[in-house]
Amino acid sequence: MRHSLLGSGLLVFLLFGASLGAVQGYENDFEKATVGSVPEEFLVIEGGFAVREEGGEKFLELPGSPLDSFGLIFGPTQKSGQSVSARIFSTSKGRRSPTFGVGLNGVPGFKLQVSPAKKQLELLRGESSIASQPFQWVSGKWLILRLQLRQSAEGSHQLEGKVWVQGTEEPKDWMIRVPVTELPPPGRAMIIGSPFSGTPIRYDDLKSGLVAQ
Repeated sequence: MRHSLLGSGLLVFLLFGASLGAVQGYENDFEKATVGSVPEEFLVIEGGFAVREEGGEKFLELPGSPLDSFGLIFGPTQKSGQSVSARIFSTSKGRRSPTFGVGLNGVPGFKLQVSPAKKQLELLRGESSIASQPFQWVSGKWLILRLQLRQSAEGSHQLEGKVWVQGTEEPKDWMIRVPVTELPPPGRAMIIGSPFSGTPIRYDDLKSGLVAQ
């Protein structure tokens, strides 16, 4: 994500992050949300996010312009032992494609990102890629992304992510993972998106909370 978003996110963390107590979890399918608005519990870092409706279904949408990197944060504040998931829909246009994902521990924390131009699924810390896995994205399909940061029995931490097409079987194993030796500050979950194809990115069924034991 761009430096402007990272700087804004750090300011948001300083203002809000430490004051938000940890709770068990958060879910939003936007069915009770007002079209044209953003739920008041969300904190938009950058981007024109708004609830839209199509075919009787509501979702959160990031417009296809401007062509930059955007995000918002939601859910409880946690340091580790947490997870985030979301359904995300996007399309390509010609040779252009978007990037999108979910994150933990706020803007300077960890992210699971689908990068179609690279044909990769990536784990990021802040803006830096820390791991990647080959991944063939299919335009115009709802994907489910899941990311978790958990503490193992030995006391170390693992960052693990997976993605699959809605309607197909969830992978039993995590598709990408890395050990974490230094935890970022406590923070909230995120969704991120860069509509480089010039078409909107849609988000639905946002969930965050503690890792299931």
